[in-house]
Amino acid sequence: MIEFQVDRHSGVATYLQLVNQVKQALRLGVLEPGDRLPTARAVVEATAINPNTVLKAYRELEREGLVEPRPGQGTFVTRSLSRPEAAADSPLRADLVDWVTRAHAAGLGREDVLALVEAALAEAAARPRGAARPGGAERSTRAGTQRPSREDTT
Repeated sequence: MIEFQVDRHSGVATYLQLVNQVKQALRLGVLEPGDRLPTARAVVEATAINPNTVLKAYRELEREGLVEPRPGQGTFVTRSLSRPEAAADSPLRADLVDWVTRAHAAGLGREDVLALVEAALAEAAARPRGAARPGGAERSTRAGTQRPSREDTT
């Protein structure tokens, strides 16, 4: 079962934090269709948030077709967002865990890693689908200037 964590200093509305945590659990396969979400009372007891906030989050998840309330029984997951490529035992996830481990060993903190991931996502989104970075092409630096890639300097 999912255990919600609320960050009151994140700047993200509390109900959206709950929604995002459920979606992440659905993407990672932690929650699957048929699983029951914690009751609003249980979430309130664990997080000290207003019960209406929990109900708002659950209504949003219902609106998105991810859960359904069953009167007298609770709120249940109706569909998954997980993909085999993101499963705990997938090679892609193992590569990512290895990369994060190397980043931490290099002295990067959580915020640094998140910034790199965001930058990489933006860079990948700007490329044509399926296109890899050309090996001999020039790469831009943070300042926007061009510098040769390693292959060009050998």
